[in-house]
Amino acid sequence: MRDFVYSLGSFSSALLSNTVSTFAIFYYVDILKASPKSISVIMILYGLWNAINDPLFGYLSDRTKTRWGRRKPYIIWFSLPLALVFALFWAPPFDSSKPTALVMYYFLMIFLFDTFFTIVILNWTALFPEMYPTLKQRAKVSALRQILAIPGLLLGIAAPPILASKIGWNRMGIIFAVIGGAILYLTLLGSKENPRYSQEQGLNVIQAMRYTFLNKSFLTYVIASFLLQFTYTELTAALPFYAKYVLKINETQTTILLASIFVVAFFLIPIWQKITTKIGAKKTLTLSMIIWATFLSGFAFIKNFVQGIILTSCLALGLAGSLIILDIMIADIVDEDQLKTGKRREGMYFGANALIIRLGISLNSVIMGLVLSLSGYNANLPVDSQPTTAVIGFRMLCSLVPIAATLIGLFVLRYYPLDGEYLRQIKDRVKAQQEVL
Repeated sequence: MRDFVYSLGSFSSALLSNTVSTFAIFYYVDILKASPKSISVIMILYGLWNAINDPLFGYLSDRTKTRWGRRKPYIIWFSLPLALVFALFWAPPFDSSKPTALVMYYFLMIFLFDTFFTIVILNWTALFPEMYPTLKQRAKVSALRQILAIPGLLLGIAAPPILASKIGWNRMGIIFAVIGGAILYLTLLGSKENPRYSQEQGLNVIQAMRYTFLNKSFLTYVIASFLLQFTYTELTAALPFYAKYVLKINETQTTILLASIFVVAFFLIPIWQKITTKIGAKKTLTLSMIIWATFLSGFAFIKNFVQGIILTSCLALGLAGSLIILDIMIADIVDEDQLKTGKRREGMYFGANALIIRLGISLNSVIMGLVLSLSGYNANLPVDSQPTTAVIGFRMLCSLVPIAATLIGLFVLRYYPLDGEYLRQIKDRVKAQQEVL
C-alpha cells in the first residue's frame, strides 16, 4: 500500500504538466487573444529557466538540513502553492482589452508554475532511490509509477477542452488543481527518508558539478537517455503532420493514433517489470531501444489509419520498457556516487538529467524546422497538393531521424558501466555502508 500511495505522485505530475504543456499557449493565444509574438518570447525565457532550475533546486535539496529530512519539507511547503498557481493560471483577471497586463500575467504564472512544479516533483522523485534500494523494489515501484502516470497524461491531454466547453477553463483549472494538489499531499503518507542524510555536510557547488558531470556512468547514461527521449519528443511533434499529410486521416483519428501508444504501453509495463528484475536495467534498456528502433522503420512504409494503429501499438512495446528503466538507472548512479563522495545526491543527479533532457526540445525544433523547410512543405497548400518531397520529409521525421538517434544512443549505452558484477559490488558496498550507519 505504501508503494502505491507514494507512486500516486506520478499521476499528479503527469496531469498538471501535460495540461499546461498542451494547452497553455492555445488558451492564452487562441482563446484570450494574447499576442503570439509576446508569448513566444516568454516561452524562450521560460525554456531557459526550465533548464536551469532543475539542477539548481536539486543541488539545494541535497544540501537541505531539517529534522524532517531533505525532500519531504519541500513537498509539504510547495504543493499548495503549486496547486494555487495552476488554478490561477486558467483564471486571468485580464482579457485582450488589456494586452500588456494579460501577457505579463502569463509570464508570472508560467514561471511560478514551473518553479513550484520543479521543486515538488524533483523532491518527490529524489525519494525513489533512497526508499527502494534493490533492483526488484525499484523495478516494481518504477513500473507502478508509470502505470499511474499514463492516466494522468491522457487526462491532461484529452479532458481540458471537453471540460472547458461545459464548465469553463477556470473551473477546469480548479478541479485539476484540487485533484493534483490533494494527491501530492497524499503521497507523503507513502514517503519516507532517512533524516541522517540531511545532517551531513553537502558538497560545495564546484565539487557537486565536477562529481556529476565527470561521472562516466552518468555521462554515458544521460547521452543515451537524451537521444532516446529526443525521439519521443520528435515523434510526438511530427506525428500530427505525418497523420495529416501521409496517412490523410482526421483529427480524431490522429488523437487515437497518439493515445494508442500510451494505452498499449499501460498494459505492457508489468511484463517489462519482470524482465528488468531478471536481466537488469542496462540489458532491459538495450532491448527496449532495439525494439523501438525496429518498429520505427514502419513509418517509412505504412499508408493508412489501420496500419498506423498496428504500428503505434507495436511501438508501445519498446516504449513501455524504457519508461520504467530510466529512473532506475539514475538510482544506480546515485548509489555509485555515494561510494565516491560519501553523500546521497539524488537531487543533483535528477536535476542534471532534467537539464540535459530538456535540450532535446531545442534539438527537435531545429531538426523539424530544417526538414520542413528543405522538403518544400507549405502550410497554405491543401493536403493533396503538398509536394512529394514534403511527404518524404514527414516519413523521415518519423523513421530515419529517430532511428538514427536511437542507434547512436545504443552505441553510447554499450559503455555504461553499471551492470553485472560491477553493479553487484556497488550494491553490496552501499548496503554494508548503510548497515554500519
